[in-house]
Amino acid sequence: MQSHYLENFERDMGCTEAEWLGWLSAALGDHAWQRDGARVEVRIGPGSLRIAWQSAPPRMLGSVRIPRLLAGFSFTGLDERQRYTFMKRFDLYMQRGGG
Repeated sequence: MQSHYLENFERDMGCTEAEWLGWLSAALGDHAWQRDGARVEVRIGPGSLRIAWQSAPPRMLGSVRIPRLLAGFSFTGLDERQRYTFMKRFDLYMQRGGG
């Protein structure tokens, strides 16, 4: 989790598109959203968020292959506090891995 979130940023996610889609609904919570291919539009109070993603070549660590998904986040009409509040929950739902 970050201390602040810009209006536009990108993430390199360690997951497949199928995994991402399985987690996405819970991560978006009660916000109304609509999917169009590899993109979602999310209504957040007075503003919105567009998330677009694409698969990327896996990351190789020795003989281990880690899937990758590149995701771009673009907020409109939300201040820093509103972006932080949304992303804090989103990040907790998308967090994977150990300790």
